[in-house]
Amino acid sequence: MQKLKEIDKSDMLDLLLDFPGQCTAAVEIAKNAGLKFSRKDFKAVAFAGLGGSAIGADLVRAYLYSESKIPIQVFREYDLPAFLDSSTLLFIISYSGNTEETLSAYEQAKKKNCTIIVISSNGKLKEKALRDGVSFIEIPGNLPPRCSLGYLSLIPLSILARLGMIKDPTLSINQTVRILEELRDKNLNPRIEKKDNIAKSAAKNLYKKFAVIYSASLHFDVCATRLRGQLAENAKALSSSHYFPEMNHNEIVGWQNPGKLLKDFIVVMLKDKEMHQRVVKRMTITSEILSKEGVKLIEIHSRGESLLSRMFSLIYIGDFISFYLASLYGIDPTPVERIIYLKKRLAEG
Repeated sequence: MQKLKEIDKSDMLDLLLDFPGQCTAAVEIAKNAGLKFSRKDFKAVAFAGLGGSAIGADLVRAYLYSESKIPIQVFREYDLPAFLDSSTLLFIISYSGNTEETLSAYEQAKKKNCTIIVISSNGKLKEKALRDGVSFIEIPGNLPPRCSLGYLSLIPLSILARLGMIKDPTLSINQTVRILEELRDKNLNPRIEKKDNIAKSAAKNLYKKFAVIYSASLHFDVCATRLRGQLAENAKALSSSHYFPEMNHNEIVGWQNPGKLLKDFIVVMLKDKEMHQRVVKRMTITSEILSKEGVKLIEIHSRGESLLSRMFSLIYIGDFISFYLASLYGIDPTPVERIIYLKKRLAEG
């Protein structure tokens, strides 16, 4: 623990341990949020955001894939597509409130007459929303955006339920919080030794390797995307991700060259007990093919009964994996100096 504290100078661990509480707080914020519109007959739901501010939108999209009767899409761009119009409910999300791509999307959304809900902690986006009389939901500040996933997923999910657009997720959210607490206390806490700690064990396997993350595309693509992002931002480590069944139609053939590099690759399979049975078989066959190439594979299994709890469990395990991998590299997981440098250069014009 002492070594972890010396490396984790910005207290990322505390944020990870507090994450179940954030999920509970998010529901309360959504319950008390004031909405400045009454319309409910939307024909589409969309999200505009980047990075840590967009992954929550991905989670909502993936979770509602089999439930929502209207399309849900996530846009990570300066420009919004032409088909968004007055029949669209658009969540504009920027944790800092100063993301330039999201500010651009906000201005376009107004011109398209979308019904807008802004979610942010502060910044120019808050100023614009309050000035324009747009629905604004404020979330707690002073977090790295990637550590606000509970707020940025469960608030919009709860709002959609308030509007009668989806089923009430309260039971699933409560189950999710219980699973996260159980994982934290029994499987992920730094006081738990490596043999019983899923994340520590996985991080050791990933150390000095290039991780290739695979999951089912249905519901769980967001878990693979999240892990790739967390390995980059927390552990400062490159990785790649892809999804079944699409991976079987292209990437599987690429596991041959350059041969000398394959020994430095490791596959992380994110698995769920409710995956399509043909996807289960595809994963099994693919694992056999890669094993014959000498590629090491590790499996991470979801926990819980509800779909939401199973999705969040994989994400939570992945977040801890990235934290422990950062510690193995001796890197403080919180600072993202290259992103700050990039934004500074962009601000220069």
